[in-house]
Amino acid sequence: MSKPTRTAYRHGDLPAALLAAGTELARRGGPEAVVLREATRRVGVSPNAAYRHFADHRALLRAVCAVAMSQLARSMEAEQAAVAPADPQRTALLRLRAVGAGYLRYAREQPGLFRTAFAAADELTDEHDACGDSGLTPLELLNAALDELVRVGLVTAERRRDAEMVAWSAVHGLSMLLLEGPLRGLDDAHADRVGRQLLDHVEAGLLASVPAGGPG
Repeated sequence: MSKPTRTAYRHGDLPAALLAAGTELARRGGPEAVVLREATRRVGVSPNAAYRHFADHRALLRAVCAVAMSQLARSMEAEQAAVAPADPQRTALLRLRAVGAGYLRYAREQPGLFRTAFAAADELTDEHDACGDSGLTPLELLNAALDELVRVGLVTAERRRDAEMVAWSAVHGLSMLLLEGPLRGLDDAHADRVGRQLLDHVEAGLLASVPAGGPG
């Protein structure tokens, strides 16, 4: 018996359906699992139908990357939203820690999407799709939190320079060690403790520029 011929997609927004299928593939298997033919199979259309919206596998991967980046930003925003109001300096420190905590949490809760978020990040042309609810990307959220430390007098402008690269490298490095490296066997409690210690060190490195008798 011959296979039934696929008909035109009649169930709504085909690009959105393909993107949802690609995102689920990434969730389960990381960037290597984002295959255009498999996405079309899941949606129930022919590959030719998909090519009208995604020129190739890489185009779908870029779109899924943006979704993953957006979700990462929202994880960071959720941690910031949970910060209890305090004095401006304490609040600024807690919001910076929240950025790192949200990053680490997303990496551990969504390892496939976390890995996918960086698989084609350098090729994103519309960063709006990679933003959280605030309209900021993960890197912009980190930069905003660091800038706030300068504004409230906790960090000097000199110390602030390139601090986002150092902080990002530290948190991303730990994330990958927990996911794929020698720390992947740590239980949740141990991983949480290591994450807090890392954020302590990042904070201490930034505050090392505060003069004696300055903000405490």
